[in-house]
Amino acid sequence: MIIIKTRREIERMRKASAIVAEALNAIKEFISPGVTTKDLEQIAEDIIKRRGGKPAFKGYRGYPASICVSVNDEVVHGIPSTSVILKHGDIVSIDLGVVYDGYIGDAAITVPVGEITEEAKRLLEVTEKALYIGIQEAKVNKRVSDISNAIQRYVESHGFSVVRQFVGHGVGKQLHEEPQIPNFGPPGKGPKLKEGMTLAIEPMVNAGKYEVYVLDDGWTAKTADGSLSAHFEHTILIKRGGPEILTKLN
Repeated sequence: MIIIKTRREIERMRKASAIVAEALNAIKEFISPGVTTKDLEQIAEDIIKRRGGKPAFKGYRGYPASICVSVNDEVVHGIPSTSVILKHGDIVSIDLGVVYDGYIGDAAITVPVGEITEEAKRLLEVTEKALYIGIQEAKVNKRVSDISNAIQRYVESHGFSVVRQFVGHGVGKQLHEEPQIPNFGPPGKGPKLKEGMTLAIEPMVNAGKYEVYVLDDGWTAKTADGSLSAHFEHTILIKRGGPEILTKLN
């Protein structure tokens, strides 16, 4: 069932999403060679706690950390660690969810570490642009797959591939609500978008082929061909007049 949010629920989601944006901005500024992925989690936890929120990921289906940190060929769900030290040329994806007063905001960014290759730069640019192209399709009376198709067409037109094993989703009181929002597929399919829906749109894009596999830790997903992967995500609200990005960063 797709849940239409009330004004009061939306305001709670705005507050949760503002904490997400603040934490991601702080992490983005802190990322540099020599930093561990565990350091990034500590920044997020400090901000979330200070703002009166709770990490949405920690304990979710047994996930052991407050953020997901995925480096280079890791697609999503990388677990922060003191043994993973960022170095020049890496790209690092940060996925972060916050619960505030019972409601959730969810967003992700991919950040370069020092100077990165031209291919990596292009991957980040295309993935982020694909997110906003998908958001542009998130309008009242459009269909879920209009978002999916717009993302897929843009990504593939630049020679990259969209991950198919993981998808976007509704978000609200629960981290994952209906509907699922794939980043691929034909237009004009799936549920009709209605005012008051809140969605987490999140293209995950590989420089190579779209196949992925999950490590023995049960969480970290990597590209099957070892190619780089990028991930960008926003929580949005469907409104008359166009979508509102709740997790908008500075």
